[in-house]
Amino acid sequence: MRVSVASDERTGVAEAVVDELRRRGHDPVAHGALADGERDDWAWASEAAARDVADGNAEQAVVCCWTGTGASIAANKVPGIRAALCADAETARGARKWNDANVLALSLRSTSRAELEEILDAWFEGEPSADDDDVANVRHVDDIGA
Repeated sequence: MRVSVASDERTGVAEAVVDELRRRGHDPVAHGALADGERDDWAWASEAAARDVADGNAEQAVVCCWTGTGASIAANKVPGIRAALCADAETARGARKWNDANVLALSLRSTSRAELEEILDAWFEGEPSADDDDVANVRHVDDIGA
């Protein structure tokens, strides 16, 4: 799977995300501080990764900043993106299941390497729910502001 990855710094788990995606057989596309010549500010980097997903150039994205909050906010401004800030595997599992999240936001400050692996396990094993209420909620979110 092609996965866009953005970070505003090469600290914490930023480079580990790219390495872990490769280890799992994914094709990471780097943005921000992870790519030469790109603006590395969280808003620009996260937007670039989210646009890859929205434009069909990547199936998923992982966006990172110090807290993960700014990265998730920037990604969620891109139409068609449902970014979820996940600090643990259960949140990631729920984000995929109930929210059909297509962008994972992570904190560079608080995500350990062990948590990263657990979060990615849950994220990539997760499938969106087919429950009518869950599908209706996701559709409604997509329609907000459209």
